[in-house]
Amino acid sequence: MTTRDVARIGRDSLSAWTARYLEWMRVRRYSERTVDTNRRHLEAFIAWCDVRGIYESEEVTKPMLERYQRHLFHYRKKGGRPLSYSSQAGKLIALRGFFRWLARQNVLLSNPASEIELPRPEKRLPKHVLTTSEVERVLAVPDVTDPIGLRDRAIMETLYSTGIRRLELVGLSLFDVDGERGTLAVRRGKGNKDRVVPIGERALLWIEKYTSEARPELVVGGSEVTLFLTRHGEALTADTLSYRLKKYVDAAEMGKTGACHLFRHTMATLMLEGGADVRFVQEMLGHSKLETTQIYTHVSIKRLKEVHDATHPGARLRGRAAGDVSRMRTEVAAEPSPSAEELLLTLAAEAADEDEDGPR
Repeated sequence: MTTRDVARIGRDSLSAWTARYLEWMRVRRYSERTVDTNRRHLEAFIAWCDVRGIYESEEVTKPMLERYQRHLFHYRKKGGRPLSYSSQAGKLIALRGFFRWLARQNVLLSNPASEIELPRPEKRLPKHVLTTSEVERVLAVPDVTDPIGLRDRAIMETLYSTGIRRLELVGLSLFDVDGERGTLAVRRGKGNKDRVVPIGERALLWIEKYTSEARPELVVGGSEVTLFLTRHGEALTADTLSYRLKKYVDAAEMGKTGACHLFRHTMATLMLEGGADVRFVQEMLGHSKLETTQIYTHVSIKRLKEVHDATHPGARLRGRAAGDVSRMRTEVAAEPSPSAEELLLTLAAEAADEDEDGPR
């Protein structure tokens, strides 16, 4: 092989085109988390190709991608567990996007990944969802006389009230909480989208108690605006948050496991049981649509706040007004709605990566 051949392969290698693709994603303002996820999935594929002597994008064929899909299906992690459906699908989706981009850039004459079929979703409802009394048991575990315990109680109240994701919670700032309106602004959630969700009176009181009593002891410097801080005055990491909340769930001794996502599941389930229409819960969760339906209706934050107050068991300090739930059911009865089961299945699929990455 000549020096010119080596140079050409370097320019046209899978690794070189992957670097260009990731740069293209950044220029088009994909979130850094999305870019990093694609990087990890594509690097794993490149490593698989290297073992088989495949270095250029032109060498990748549809049969080869089908072999890689079978490899993912048969792959076993430490302990002998297989990859979850969502993990397999995520890796294949990254490949489909990459090869589609290569074809559009005229690097390839055709897209070898265009006909790759994703594995069918696992139809599993959440394994563990807390009842109202079980939530109260978990919430009562932290020592609220300690600044960290008070912080953790405020965190769990926030997750339980709003159902936001753990990465959305660690990114909250002081200015995202609107106590007067009873809302929480979620900045750059999944898909790099902002949204505003209701937050209950009780959660707001715990946040206020934390910010007035505990946060001043944690903050280092007056310019830090992150809401929930570590002992060192820094923003929490998602893994640290999951680790701490898992300890509280375990300490409650209910025979159930989970962490941040457990509160997300529970919020959705209890609101549905309380009479909330699926679309309102869907809006709170930040789901742009359910995979099984194209029905999606944006609702005003005022109306969403009313539904949250009426159907979430921990939203209001006072009892809900009689007839609130039946009135709201009547208001939405004429409009088609996705099923509660499909929403919960979507939640279960969203959390399926817990098996790979630990509790969420």
